[in-house]
Amino acid sequence: MLELYQFEQCPYCKRVREKLTELDLDYICRNVRHGTEKRDILMTLGGQDQVPFLMDLDKGIMMYESAEIVDYLDKNYG
Repeated sequence: MLELYQFEQCPYCKRVREKLTELDLDYICRNVRHGTEKRDILMTLGGQDQVPFLMDLDKGIMMYESAEIVDYLDKNYG
């Protein structure tokens, strides 16, 4: 299962969402606004206060940076 931590207005997050849609992948979307409990969870999981953050739970992968996420999705699910 793929899980995306993101912020709706972020253009980098949009790029990742578009790739997930293009590849017709199901994923859990976690909207993480500043100052919320979900943002604290993001910090605990990845160690950075940054989005997008993708977790591929089946493969044990956690990553930031939209370009790297898009490349990862293409290589593993494209």
